[in-house]
Amino acid sequence: MRLEGSLQLVLLLALTWRATGLRIPLEVEQPPTIVNHTLGPIIALPFDNTITVRCQAIGNPPPEYRWTKDGQAFFPSNSSKIRPDQKNGTFVLHKKDLFQFQGKYKCFASNKLGTSMTEEIEILVPSIPKFPKETLNPFVVKEGEPIILKCNPPEGVAPRQIYWMSLDLQHIEQDERVSMGTDGNLYFSNALQKDSRPDYCCFAAFPTIRTIVQKTAMAVVVQSCSVTQLRIPSLLLPSGVQTLKVFLKGEAVQLECIPEGYPTPNVTWMKMGGNMMGRVKLSNFQRLLSIPAVEERDQGKYMCTAENSAGKAVHYFDVIVEEPPKWLTEPPRSQLTVSGSDVHIKCSVSGKPPPVITWRRNGEIMRGERVLEDTVVLHNVRPEDSSVYQCEASNVHGSLLANVNILVINMAPLILTRDYQEYAVVLGEDVHMNCSVFSSPPSSISCSYCNILKHFSTILFILRYFVDDDMLQILNVNLSDQGVYTCIARTSLDEDAATALLTVLDVPDAPTNLEISENGNPRNISLSWIPGSDHNSSVTEFVVEYEESKWEPGRWKELQKVVGNQATAELALHGHLNYQFRVYAVNAVGPGPPSEPTRRHETPPAPPERNPENVKIQGHLPYQMDISWEPLLPIEHNGPGLEYKVSYRKLGVEDEWREHMVKRHSFVVRNTSTFVPYEIKIQSRNSDGWGPEPKVVTGYSGEDVPTAAPRDIAVEVINTTILRVSWTQVPYATVRGHLGGYYVHWVRGKSLLNPNKVLDEHHAMSFPGKRSHAIVPGLEPFSEYKLTVNVFNNKGNGPKSDPVTFSTPEGVPQQVPILTASDPHKDSIRLVWGPPLEANGVLSGYHLQYHLINETSLEVLHSQEVNISGPDTTQWQLWGLKEGSLYRFHLSACTQAGCGPAQAEESRTVTAEGKYSGSDFSTQRWFIGTMCAVALLTLIALMACFVRKNKGGKYAVKEKEDLHPDLESQEMNDDTFNEYSDSDEKPLKGSSQCSLNGDDTAGDSVSRDSLVDYADGGGEFNEDGSFIGEYSGRKQRGSVSEPSGPGPVRA
Repeated sequence: MRLEGSLQLVLLLALTWRATGLRIPLEVEQPPTIVNHTLGPIIALPFDNTITVRCQAIGNPPPEYRWTKDGQAFFPSNSSKIRPDQKNGTFVLHKKDLFQFQGKYKCFASNKLGTSMTEEIEILVPSIPKFPKETLNPFVVKEGEPIILKCNPPEGVAPRQIYWMSLDLQHIEQDERVSMGTDGNLYFSNALQKDSRPDYCCFAAFPTIRTIVQKTAMAVVVQSCSVTQLRIPSLLLPSGVQTLKVFLKGEAVQLECIPEGYPTPNVTWMKMGGNMMGRVKLSNFQRLLSIPAVEERDQGKYMCTAENSAGKAVHYFDVIVEEPPKWLTEPPRSQLTVSGSDVHIKCSVSGKPPPVITWRRNGEIMRGERVLEDTVVLHNVRPEDSSVYQCEASNVHGSLLANVNILVINMAPLILTRDYQEYAVVLGEDVHMNCSVFSSPPSSISCSYCNILKHFSTILFILRYFVDDDMLQILNVNLSDQGVYTCIARTSLDEDAATALLTVLDVPDAPTNLEISENGNPRNISLSWIPGSDHNSSVTEFVVEYEESKWEPGRWKELQKVVGNQATAELALHGHLNYQFRVYAVNAVGPGPPSEPTRRHETPPAPPERNPENVKIQGHLPYQMDISWEPLLPIEHNGPGLEYKVSYRKLGVEDEWREHMVKRHSFVVRNTSTFVPYEIKIQSRNSDGWGPEPKVVTGYSGEDVPTAAPRDIAVEVINTTILRVSWTQVPYATVRGHLGGYYVHWVRGKSLLNPNKVLDEHHAMSFPGKRSHAIVPGLEPFSEYKLTVNVFNNKGNGPKSDPVTFSTPEGVPQQVPILTASDPHKDSIRLVWGPPLEANGVLSGYHLQYHLINETSLEVLHSQEVNISGPDTTQWQLWGLKEGSLYRFHLSACTQAGCGPAQAEESRTVTAEGKYSGSDFSTQRWFIGTMCAVALLTLIALMACFVRKNKGGKYAVKEKEDLHPDLESQEMNDDTFNEYSDSDEKPLKGSSQCSLNGDDTAGDSVSRDSLVDYADGGGEFNEDGSFIGEYSGRKQRGSVSEPSGPGPVRA
């Protein structure tokens, strides 16, 4: 029973304002609140197409926006290069002319109640970093003296990484004597003769903008001394005896001491009056002291000592830890208040040095008696005091800004939740009922509820109810919670109310009163029932289940589904079974419990109602046919003595059916002809009679391998690597199975370059389906082949055709594996190369092109060609070249079919003064270059022999096509094929290289490739000094030559 009356449970809700600010509905007039804006600074990267500066606010009336740039009014809508957002203050800058938009911006959002503002948003447009073009004199020092090579890296987008390397991209080795400082300079505590070299290069990498620039190479000459004198240590970095260092709390600390002296001094560190253990890390050969995240306890005086056998030097660092402004607890909150009250806005911040606090009202600076340092006091406020107050705290390290909305309003309660709100909850789950209210002053909220169960204790009732702000939560809802709830909001001015209906949902109750009635046949019955309660969720369907005692007693199975508005079901039953039935209902919550079972209902035997399905005919052996099918389910037997009649006959040949009775669900027909079509049908029968007339299916008896070979094999060689083969198809009767297609086999017997060597390289491809021609790729030029064709089916391959012998014509040679330039003079250069690994024909000679290059524009100024006769030639002396000039060489090997791809190299002739290579070393360099070339050629010959020895099997078609592109072969692509092989052949790939060039008077250089592979792999420079290889990790063309003096070096 339910208690009808006015029993009320009053739940007082204290309406509190969150730290995130007032939750004032937009229906109420209020000052603007900025909800989304860009946080600066914005760095415009070179690959950014646009820059979006966001500013979005809410308020009532809707706010209007204005911007300032560097303190001056800025109007985005007045510029054709800016796309403003019509809905808010956001605007978009386009990539072009970004430099003119550098500056510090502020956004202001205003309506009649106040103005909210953002912190400064700085836009930075960095220029492409570059080193200045300069000519540097060599650094000449005596052995034992210190050296400082200054990098002076350009500014750019952080992070910036500094590297010291030679022009051939070898890192300058660093140790206790030679080390790089955090300023990027390279410091030598004392010079040794091995430090003499002409190519000390400083590189600055900027990963964010994917750029690396190179400083002009610097030369160091160390003059030898008969006796190196001891030198007392002093510090190259820092200068003086004491340094003041100021760090922000949480920053990484770096203190550095780089000494000079002979012998090389050792560096030690200590903290005066403190312990460094566990807080510091020493690196760069003890020269660098680091603290990952500095704290106040790290303040103090640190001392570094540089000491050797001649004496010592010390330096002191005064470390001071400061911090930018931060909120002590949280930013000041916005406040809602009524007329006549007092308002205090406190801006509690900390920082070192102590922040200066500036107060603004609607963006304008406040002065006067209302401002008391970190607090603004508003006495006896009135509606006109409603504004946005800004607290800005700043010191030398940064600033904080908080917008504080003060809304002075007297407003009766306004319930924002829709009246007559309906809530539906499943029995046993939890529900949250909302009652959102706005008023000033805040309302007290009560919840009125009727229909409480008599036996329900008040304590338990309260324990299941929780109030959170304007939300009522009921745990573990039961049926007694269903009813009408009223939310009442009261203030001293007025009150408002809203109602809500709570409906409890559950699964349907079980149907009752199940009745069975026969429809003139015991196997066709009607089942009826009375539905149970749907528990506030309509029944979508009823499910009828059955259980039978003959085959699976005790197991309930689904028999039929009925729509939810129907309470009867017409059931068709199987024969020779003893049934009982039950029903359950389903609604949106889920399925309900089943009803009680009906009485037993027995059906009499009857003939089968269907025949087997999914009849399959297979021929696993040539002279038999395997027939199988899916048997009837036990309940489908409809009576005792179930068996199957298998009937079959040859399609279109026999009129009479051959019949067999079986109890299993498979049958094997033996002594059949090979691959002959048959008609088959399967019929069910039990003790009460036959099933319906069966359907006829068609299948084939077993396959055997084909007996005939294709005839009239014809081969048309299209080019050096591709041919077209055709044949006459075998008669269909000889296939003796389902046609799979044709196999083409070819054997490379010998190369016409070496006809006495037997190769015996086997290859094959399959071409599916009925066809009489195919395109065969992947042949080797200048070779003799034999080719055969055979047909295949599912059982196997037929006999091969008579072999056809053919030869492929000569092709162009592969690329020359190596080309080097050596022994440069004013007007001549010697070229040395190795022969191609695969000549693909009779090598007739080489074709050489050489071009005079403009080193500034990289354009070709003049070109010449030379045809070098004689296949055994591996070097050539070029005369008549221009003094002190850059040349590019292209060398190709040739046969009668033409010349192959060219290998490239670059080199420079020397000047009259002997630049690029000194006269002392020219003979040595030529000798070294020649010896290196001989060694490399020997290695290539050994690799070629190894590849030849292991060659065979499948031809790697894709790789060959990539190495020898052929328009004809691309046009022959329309034939699909598969391939198989008993071994693999992969062509030897020569690694391509890139020429490098540098100039000791070159200016800055810029590369815009990825830095991902910078630390790995080989690298090089192009003509203007740009760093490419080690920076991008990509393969380039190139050459190898000996470094010589201060001139350009290639690697």
